[in-house]
Amino acid sequence: MTDDAPGRRRPGRPAQLSRDLIVEAVSQADNVDTLTMRELAARLDVSHGALYRWVKNRDELFDLVSEVVVDRVLERAGAEDQQLRPWLTRLAWAVHDEFLALPGYATHLSRPHRHNAHSIDRLRTVVTTGLRRADVPADLADHSWQIFITCVVSWLAATENPLHLSASTPRFDLFLDTLVRGLPAREPGAPRP
Repeated sequence: MTDDAPGRRRPGRPAQLSRDLIVEAVSQADNVDTLTMRELAARLDVSHGALYRWVKNRDELFDLVSEVVVDRVLERAGAEDQQLRPWLTRLAWAVHDEFLALPGYATHLSRPHRHNAHSIDRLRTVVTTGLRRADVPADLADHSWQIFITCVVSWLAATENPLHLSASTPRFDLFLDTLVRGLPAREPGAPRP
């Protein structure tokens, strides 16, 4: 086997860390929610100190992961179009696929914790802007965003926890169809659009 053969490290400095390498290593964990910084450093084959130069703690690690996940979600959902409900459906499926690709991520997000304001605000802004373009008043656009993200993340977190998942849990496509048909939020008693 030569020094260039796959699976064998070359002597010298280890490969530099990058945002993508860190997120790739996180994605290979059994459960993102319980992954420790030491375990992640070992997965990356770097010292604990080298990892801490990138992310100082688990909160910063989740911030970094959230940035990448939101980038991927927005790229997969595509540009917001004139048809609000089909776009919200694409966005929700992108959230579904990207969040579940990181086991434990939705569970982590569903519990109270310090969210990455930048990433979450990017997602919120895109959704509320789309709702506002559909002539939804600002306050109801914000309520619609909260309903949308809370429902989707809660459903995903439930699927990650087999104790909460049951045969009566609706399939994501059924759940999503019902959720999206109910959006945007409207004042009680107001007619459906």
